[in-house]
Amino acid sequence: MAHKTEFLYLSESDTIAAGVLDAVKCIDNAEEVFTLLSQGDYLMGGSNHNSHGLGIVFPKETPFPNMPVAGPDRRFVAMPAYLGGRFDVCGNKWYGSNAENPKKGLPRSVLTVTLNDKDTGEPLSFMSANLLSAARTGAVPGVAARHLARKDSEVITVLGCGQINRSCLRSILTQLPNVKKVVCFDIFEAAAQKFLEWEKEELGVDGVVELDLEAALKDADVITVAASRLKPLYVKDEWMKDGVTLLITGPMQTDDSYWINTKLIYDNVRLHEAYVQEAIESGDKAGYYKGVIGGPIYTLIDDGKMPPLEESVSIGEVIMGSKPGRTDEKERITFVACGMATFDVGLGYDLYQTALKEGIGTKLTLWNDPYQK
Repeated sequence: MAHKTEFLYLSESDTIAAGVLDAVKCIDNAEEVFTLLSQGDYLMGGSNHNSHGLGIVFPKETPFPNMPVAGPDRRFVAMPAYLGGRFDVCGNKWYGSNAENPKKGLPRSVLTVTLNDKDTGEPLSFMSANLLSAARTGAVPGVAARHLARKDSEVITVLGCGQINRSCLRSILTQLPNVKKVVCFDIFEAAAQKFLEWEKEELGVDGVVELDLEAALKDADVITVAASRLKPLYVKDEWMKDGVTLLITGPMQTDDSYWINTKLIYDNVRLHEAYVQEAIESGDKAGYYKGVIGGPIYTLIDDGKMPPLEESVSIGEVIMGSKPGRTDEKERITFVACGMATFDVGLGYDLYQTALKEGIGTKLTLWNDPYQK
């Protein structure tokens, strides 16, 4: 009996047509994914089902002439996941990254997402994922702003003026209608100025470039961090005011006193437990911690200065109402997000379904009848 297998190819322009730049759509999708994470209706890689992904890290030296060697942000990573609920689908985000890419007219990372039938393994869709990945990354702090930020927030400070914070700010602003000012900080003034010009034109909010970090933070009601992993920022506790909502999407260092006294909400506590497990298995816990966003927090937990992760709160629990979010207008709340393939799969699935309904994309044939059965 013949069995034809087709899948839907979506180019970058196809994903735009399917709604990848619709920030509210992406936030709603991410919010739904968060509830599934807190319910446990998902799987990722590794024995703990929460591994961020499996990467190829190139050596510093090699005797083989064609083998790549280590360079800034140079790697390949596969990020598989199963997502339950109405999605009920498997998928994988695959990307290669190299800091030298912009010299060739390319983004730093080149990403694709594949969706697969959970039972047969057949591909359902193969799609461009640079915009998808940025959109889901930005949607995550958008969900946090929806549930954790003060609704009267008027000033947002952007730490790190790259593409990821563009997506973050685009999402955050949809949830905070009273914002009147955006403060742009970057270690490169030209990047901050370019970001300011972009946000004024696209998002229509007044703003300024501020190159002094303390000055950039002193009036902030919301801070979005997506700074370079190569040069993490150090933000002093005293620079952040009462009531601030700190949304961490990239690495940041601060005083121990801030971590200890802020209300911490995680994207998914199980993911952070997996990071700690992998740090222990690596044999170099301190070195591993330096490479992940939550490292400073894990260190304080290990030192007995903060409660263990199993006593912590995931934002899915806040969304479902089983754990409290903001309970006081003067609370300083910090949301820590590290990125999970479940969000790529969830958003990719909705783009795929929209594309099917609206006739977007190109159907490709894997086989009309498999040669091997």
